[in-house]
Amino acid sequence: MPGGDNMKRKIILAVADGIGDRPCEELNGMTPLEFAHTPNMDRYAKDGATGLVDILSPGVPVGTDLGHMILFGFQPDDYPGRGPIEAAGAGIWLMAGDVALRCNFATVDEDLNVVDRRAGRIRKDTSQLAEAINGQEIEGVQILFKEATEHRCVLVLRGHGLSSNISDSDPKIIDGITPSLLSEAMDESDAAVKTARVLNKFILQAHNILKDHPINKKRIAEGLLPANFLLLRGAGQMPELTPISEKYGFKGACVAAEGTVLGVARIAGYDTYTHENLTGNLDTDIEMKARLIKEALKYNEFVAVNVKAPDLMGHDNKPKEKAKAIEMFDHLFDYFLPEDMENTILAVLGDHSTPCERGEHSGDPVPLLLYGSGIRKDRSNRYGELECSHGGNGRIKGTELIQTLFDYMEKTKKQGN
Repeated sequence: MPGGDNMKRKIILAVADGIGDRPCEELNGMTPLEFAHTPNMDRYAKDGATGLVDILSPGVPVGTDLGHMILFGFQPDDYPGRGPIEAAGAGIWLMAGDVALRCNFATVDEDLNVVDRRAGRIRKDTSQLAEAINGQEIEGVQILFKEATEHRCVLVLRGHGLSSNISDSDPKIIDGITPSLLSEAMDESDAAVKTARVLNKFILQAHNILKDHPINKKRIAEGLLPANFLLLRGAGQMPELTPISEKYGFKGACVAAEGTVLGVARIAGYDTYTHENLTGNLDTDIEMKARLIKEALKYNEFVAVNVKAPDLMGHDNKPKEKAKAIEMFDHLFDYFLPEDMENTILAVLGDHSTPCERGEHSGDPVPLLLYGSGIRKDRSNRYGELECSHGGNGRIKGTELIQTLFDYMEKTKKQGN
């Protein structure tokens, strides 16, 4: 049958953040995905095709930022650093020469030892904390600071003679025993030395403001950890990147809560849909997320959705809670996925694996599910790491998956004559 606009397919890319895992003793040797009750995804797997995806390459962990860049259509070399992505997610558009960094509100003791890298996963009143330290000027460099999702925040240095070639100040080691770090220049250039110096002055000034802030005094009185310090990482400057929607000629959208994912979507040229009820955690409003997906599908050919909670539970080494987060993700499909998938393809996978035993991202492949119009059905019976390892899509890279999806949309160019 000849092609044409009526044959071109839409794509729903559903990303369960950090869904991949390893066998958990607490779950009798099953992964959280295998342990979870996922009737929707199991049905789609049975009527579709599965496989495994190495987002970058086998054995190489990726962050949520790079993982989503690849899944949204960029090449790995396009990666600008975490900072510029977080800035885009927070609605800060970078100017030439700006240096952006991803930050955590954290808790330190009187000796500046890190007690908690996420300040007890603070969720309330971070806008007031951010406002208190925003707008400073140090050595002629303007400080732009804004809160993001939960404990996350964004810092932008704006001025002349700056460099992103500086080290992270986030120790990213076991809480409670590691002294907080300041940034260092990674080369001997005046720009790198200046940037590290300005950044360190700001970190210490911010600490002096935050430790006495009324919000933190209230948190201490309530038995909560104060957000009295900043840990910074992922310094970067935004290169010139062609938006994916422009490069391939389609309209895209993203439904998400976390600023990292929304930032990648904005850089890709996708419309973003979010809501205050989308928390990025187990208490997110999954029905609201489904309504936003249905709305986005009215106007876009490619719609991505991120559910963050599985990743958080993996980081916290909570296998049963991660299984609950995956069940919540499966519940999403109760609300928005039409039984008639004519001209629509559903792709389900993670942006990386976050094994509970590790508490951090790993290079394990993520399980893939494809279901819908034109998908070659394989012999899979359910959606899980082991079952997907036998699937008809085999084991592919993230860039290969997204090219396959774009091909279903008829957006890739034929090679040769």
